Amino acid sequence: MTTVPDDTAPDETFGLEVATGGRDVHVRVRGDLDYETAEELLETARAHLQSDRPPRRLHLDCARLTLCDSMGLAALLLIHRHALAAGARLHLDNRPDMLEHLLELTGTLDHFAQAEKGGDDRPAHEDPSPHSAAGSPPPSHPG
Repeated sequence: MTTVPDDTAPDETFGLEVATGGRDVHVRVRGDLDYETAEELLETARAHLQSDRPPRRLHLDCARLTLCDSMGLAALLLIHRHALAAGARLHLDNRPDMLEHLLELTGTLDHFAQAEKGGDDRPAHEDPSPHSAAGSPPPSHPG
């Protein structure tokens, strides 16, 4: 018998629930994504993205995320990079206001939104430039 946690009870204990269907992977994130837990999420995502048959879409359901610090944000950005390398699209589903605010504040909201829409589809062999962050000036062209 599978027990389903009570979604109405606050639970700050970190946890991940993974479900696969077809070529999609859904990871439900619960609790604080911080220095102590970011590596667990990163390793879970990496295991699926580096498998023999990586997913086409990786959905991180953030509805029960209670905190995301700088290490949590770094993990999300690394997961995005691994998804690009695997030819997968990363979706941050059900973002709480706290996460939305963090993404806006750090200038990464457009980065994730663009990837969800498919606007950031680089070939798997092409590594994102460290200067491609939002707000960076375009390269100058002589002439």
